[in-house]
Amino acid sequence: MGGPSPPYYTPLSKPTPASASSSAANHLKKPKLYSLAILTILCSLSYLFGAWQHGGATTPSATIPCFSVPRNTSASITQPGSPTATTKLDFATHHSAAVDEGAATLASSTYPPCSIKYSEYTPCEDQKRSLKFPRDRLIYRERHCPEKKERLRCRVPAPYGYKNPFKWPVSRDLVWYANVPHKELTVEKAVQNWIRFEGDRFRFPGGGTMFPNGADAYIDDIGKLINLKDGSIRTAIDTGCGVASWGAYLLSRNILPISFAPRDTHEAQVQFALERGVPALIGVIASKRLPYPSRAFDMAHCSRCLIPWGQYDGAYLIEVDRILRPGGYWILSGPPIRWRKYWRGWERSREDLNAEQMQIENVTKSLCWKKLVEKDDIAIWQKPANHLQCKKFRKVFKRPLFCSSQDPDKAWYTSLETCLTPLPEVSNNEEVAGGKLEKWPKRLNAIPPRISKGTINGVTPDTFQQDLQLWNRRVSYYKTVNNQLGQAGRYRNILDMNAFLGGFAANLVGDPLWVMNVVPVEAKINTLGVIYERGLIGTYQSWCEAMSTYPRTYDLIHADSIFTLYKDRCEMDDIMLEMDRILRPEGSLIIRDDVDILVKVKRIADGLNWDSQIVDHEDGPLEREKLLFAVKLYWTAPATADQQA
Repeated sequence: MGGPSPPYYTPLSKPTPASASSSAANHLKKPKLYSLAILTILCSLSYLFGAWQHGGATTPSATIPCFSVPRNTSASITQPGSPTATTKLDFATHHSAAVDEGAATLASSTYPPCSIKYSEYTPCEDQKRSLKFPRDRLIYRERHCPEKKERLRCRVPAPYGYKNPFKWPVSRDLVWYANVPHKELTVEKAVQNWIRFEGDRFRFPGGGTMFPNGADAYIDDIGKLINLKDGSIRTAIDTGCGVASWGAYLLSRNILPISFAPRDTHEAQVQFALERGVPALIGVIASKRLPYPSRAFDMAHCSRCLIPWGQYDGAYLIEVDRILRPGGYWILSGPPIRWRKYWRGWERSREDLNAEQMQIENVTKSLCWKKLVEKDDIAIWQKPANHLQCKKFRKVFKRPLFCSSQDPDKAWYTSLETCLTPLPEVSNNEEVAGGKLEKWPKRLNAIPPRISKGTINGVTPDTFQQDLQLWNRRVSYYKTVNNQLGQAGRYRNILDMNAFLGGFAANLVGDPLWVMNVVPVEAKINTLGVIYERGLIGTYQSWCEAMSTYPRTYDLIHADSIFTLYKDRCEMDDIMLEMDRILRPEGSLIIRDDVDILVKVKRIADGLNWDSQIVDHEDGPLEREKLLFAVKLYWTAPATADQQA
C-alpha cells in the first residue's frame, strides 16, 4: 500500500502497467543510487509538466509527492512545507458525558449555520408544506420535498447541550433530554409506560399500549406462538412504531427490524427511536408503496398502529403482502383484536369493532393468508409459500386480481394498487416461491436466490463471491485508517448510501451496530431484494432529495461512488448538505470516488467545517479511485437566555 496522501490530489501522470513493470526491471539491474537519481529526475519532469498543464497552479497542496512516507494507521498526513509534521483525524467522541459549554458555535463562510428553528428539520416531511396536500388517506403525511429554490443552503444545528448518545445497549433505555427536548410523550403516554423524564435524560421502560408488561414480555408471548429462535425469522417491519420498543427488544434476538411512523402530533417518535439506536425511518402507508422491494420481510407487525387495514379495498394489507416473504407472518394486536374485552376502553361500539375485524378477516382470506392463531391480545396470519392454490382460489374470491404488469420491486413514489403481487412461479405445492432462504446467520453469505436464479441482470454467483472478498479487504483497510471503526460501540447507526449487494454491512454484522443499506433509485441495477435475502435491511432513495429521517440520525456515513452516480443529475453540495444534516456531531464519513471528484468533495467538506483528508486506495497510490475520510466537528446552536441562566 502507498504512503499517506496530501489533502488534495491532482493526477499528473499515471504509468501504464507496461511502463511500471519496465521500471521495476531496470531497478533490479542498476545500482540503487543511479535508480534513485533517475526516479528523482522523472518525478521533477512530471511535476513541471503537470504545473505547465494546470496554468502554473503549483501550490504544494495540489501535488502528489514523489516519495511515499510510511502509512500511519491513525491516518496521518504530511503537511505542506513541513515534511515531518503530521496531523491526525480525531475519530473519537468527546461529548458523550459533560458537554464543553464554552465551545463556540462554529461558522463557515460558505455554508453558515441555520437558525435553531431548523434543528429538527426534515425537508420532505415539513409540517407547514404538508398542509397543502389532501388529508384523505393521510396523503399530507407522505413525502413532499421542497423545490430547488426552497432548499436550505445552511448547516442544520444540533440543539445547545447536545451529547453523543449512550452506547448500545444502554441507549435502548436512556436518551439525553438535550438531544430530543420534547416532554409531550411523557405526559400523553404516561399511563402506557412508554417514556419517563428523569432530570437530564429520558428513560424507556419498554412499555407500550398493548404490552403493559414491557416489550420483552410481549415478544416472549409472540415467541410462544411462532418460532423466533431458529433463524428463520431475521428481518421485520414495525408499522406505526411509536418509540420503537418492539424493534428495540427484537434486536437482542438476532432479528433486525425497520420501524416507521409518520411525523405527526406525537412529537419526535422516530427521533426517539433513532437516539435509542433502533433502525427507523419517517413513513406512512397512505397512497404510495413503502420504499422496500417485494418479498423483503420475514415478519410484519402492528400494535395499535391505527391503520385502517380493511378499508380502501384492502390496499394496505395488499401492500404488506407485497413486502412480506413467502411463508412470512403478519402480527396484529390492538383494535379490533379482542374487542369483546376492550370495546368500552376503546370508546367504540361492539358493532363497529366487529365489522372492522370481519373486514380484516375477509381481506386476509382473499390474499390466501392462513390465520394461525388468535390468543389473548395477539392475532397472527401467515402468507402462503407460493401461489399455486391461491390461483385456484380466485374462483371463489374474484378480488383482488393478480397484478399483470408492474415491477413488484418498484417502490419509489409508486402508487399503491389493489391487485395482488404474484409470487414467482413454482412447480409444486411444497416449493417456496422465489427460492428458499437459509436460516440466519448462514443466509448472510449464502448465494441469495435472486442471484442463483438469475433474476438480477449481470449479477452472477461469481460476482457475489468476488464482492464478498472485495468488501472483506476494503473494510479491513478502513479500520487501519479509522481505528475507531474496529472498536465495538463507537458507531451504532450507520448509513451506506450506495450499498450494491450489502458487502460493507455484511462485514460489520459482528459489531453492536446496524447499517441502513440504500440502493439509489438511479442505480442501473435494483439489488435491494438481494440485500434483504442476505438478512440485512435497507431502503430506496434518490440522493437528489432529502432522506426521510431526522437530523443527526447516523454516526457514520459510507458513500461509494455516489458523486459519480449523480454527476449531471443534481448538485454535489446539495448531497453533501444532506449528509451533514443526517450526520451526528463528531460523526464520521468514508467517501470513495475518482480522484478528480474527491478534490471537489474536499473543497465542499472544508466549507461544511468537516475535518477531512484524502488517502490512497487500498490497492495503492496508482489507483485513480481514492478515499476521503472525514469527521463532522462538534458544534451546536448557541444557548438561549434561559439556558445561559
